[in-house]
Amino acid sequence: MKKLVINLLAIFCFFSFVAKAQDIPTQDIYLSNYKYPYPVHYLPLNIQGQHLKMAYMDVQPSKPNGKTIVLLHGKNFNGAYWDKTAADLSNNGYRVVIPDQIGFGKSSKPKCFQYSFQQLAQNTKLLLDSLQIDKAAILGHSMGGMLATRFALMYPNTTEKLILENPIGLEDWKTVVPYQSIDQWYKGELQQSYAKIKQYMMDSYYAGQWTPEYDKWARLQASWINSPDYAIAAWNAALTYDMIFTQPVLYEFGNLKMPTLLIIGQRDRTALGKASVPDSIRSTLGNYPVLGRNAASKIPHATLVPIDNVGHLPHIEAYTKFIAPLLDFLHQ
Repeated sequence: MKKLVINLLAIFCFFSFVAKAQDIPTQDIYLSNYKYPYPVHYLPLNIQGQHLKMAYMDVQPSKPNGKTIVLLHGKNFNGAYWDKTAADLSNNGYRVVIPDQIGFGKSSKPKCFQYSFQQLAQNTKLLLDSLQIDKAAILGHSMGGMLATRFALMYPNTTEKLILENPIGLEDWKTVVPYQSIDQWYKGELQQSYAKIKQYMMDSYYAGQWTPEYDKWARLQASWINSPDYAIAAWNAALTYDMIFTQPVLYEFGNLKMPTLLIIGQRDRTALGKASVPDSIRSTLGNYPVLGRNAASKIPHATLVPIDNVGHLPHIEAYTKFIAPLLDFLHQ
């Protein structure tokens, strides 16, 4: 009887899962029909011989304090997931600028592009220049943390403060993980599905736990898989994976001069290429409690805020534990 109940439960979960996956509306690769939390604007960019456009939100506070903060998204996300963070920052007087980097979200997906963190940082600086913003705090999550670091290194006079929320790239994976070609990354992206996206996020980001709040971001990422132009988005995703893997920033942490806050969910174990290495190496990768301490020791003016029992996305999984130290740091 017990075995029958377990089997029936498994069948019910399977069909519920399939129904949920089929219920995802198909988006084009620019998320044209997906409404962001704030009005979206576009910056035209003429770079690498192409006319591209960079989507961004510019959230104006009702009672400005004269300060601006830029929020940089991670690899599997876009600017929309900063909705709650932007609302609180705006309510505290901050102007909040939220770009979708080229290749992500509502921004252009070029068929050919040489991705580098320097290029993305330069694009972000062009955006700030167009908005006549001379100084800002720069906050980056995950891949956005690598970009925020590169931006701060390239434009230290623009970067008043640097905030890194569970940034990837705190270790150099290419020293222990076999190189995976862009073609291999591309093949993997073409095989994506809602099921694979959810499983990856649940295992890597949330330690097997799942809530509806997490699900909407998995559904959004999966929404363009059935788009006729998905191959272009998949190719851009492959190119950005190669950028992340081959362009570490951790060796330059000592050159950061501005006050820096590291907010590190201690349960996070995210690392590129973990599936390609033996168990003995895999178990050492993505150890964020150690990686966070090491990064803080290398950055001259760093403050480390570890958040226990939280994974890769503190601003989604444990929002109050994320926003409180962020606002304290910004107000200093």
